[in-house]
Amino acid sequence: MSDQLESIGVRPFKHGPKLVIGLVGGIGAGKSTAARCFSLRGGLVIDADALGHEALRQPEVAAAVVGRWGEGVRKPDGSLDRRELGRVVFGNSDERRALEGMVFPWITARCAAAVANAMTDPAVPFVVVDAAVLFEAGWHGNMDRIVYVDAPRDIRVARLAARSGWTEADLAAREAAQWPADEKKARADEILVNAAGPVELQEHVDRLLGKWGVRIGPSVEGVARGAPAPG
Repeated sequence: MSDQLESIGVRPFKHGPKLVIGLVGGIGAGKSTAARCFSLRGGLVIDADALGHEALRQPEVAAAVVGRWGEGVRKPDGSLDRRELGRVVFGNSDERRALEGMVFPWITARCAAAVANAMTDPAVPFVVVDAAVLFEAGWHGNMDRIVYVDAPRDIRVARLAARSGWTEADLAAREAAQWPADEKKARADEILVNAAGPVELQEHVDRLLGKWGVRIGPSVEGVARGAPAPG
C-alpha cells in the first residue's frame, strides 16, 4: 500500500509524539460507541468510514467509478448511488478491490493529513483512526496501538436486527467480505468487549488510556474532515 500511495504523491501516516490508535471491530460490536468513549477523553477521532462516503462525492473518484461500472451506478441527480454500487461489488472480490483502489488513496491522504495536524495541535492528546477497513487498506502498520471492539455474536445479531433489519445470514455474508475476525483479533493489541453497557465500555477505555500513559484532555467532538491533503 505504501508503494501505491507514494506513486500518486501521497505520504503514508507518519509517527509523531502522540499515540495513534487504530480502532476496528466486529460488525455490530459497537465500534462507533467505543470511538465516542475515546472522544470523550479528548482524543481526535478520524472517522475513516465517513471519509469513505465523502470520497465517493469527489469528482475524480466518481468519474473513475462510472468509467468502470457505467451510468447505472448514478442517481438521477448525478451523485453515486452507494446502494447500487454496493450491490455491484458485494460478493465479488475483484470488483471490491477495484473500488478500494479508487477510494483508499483519497481516504488515506485525508487521514494522513489529519494525523499530521494533530501531532502539532496542543489541544489533541491522542488520535483514534476509526476504520472498519484498517487492515484491508493496509493502515495497521502505521498505528501505535490497535484496539478490536468485540461483542458476543447473539448481541451483535440482535443489534443489527434492531438497527438495520439484518438477519444472521446477512451478517455472515458481510463478514465473509472482510478479513477474518480471528485474524484481526490476533493482530490487535487489545480486545475491547462491548457487552455490558456504555458505562462499562467507558471504564474499559479509561483503563486502556491509563495503561498507555495517555494524557486525557477535553472532549474533541466531531469528525476530522477538513484537513488538507498532503501535497
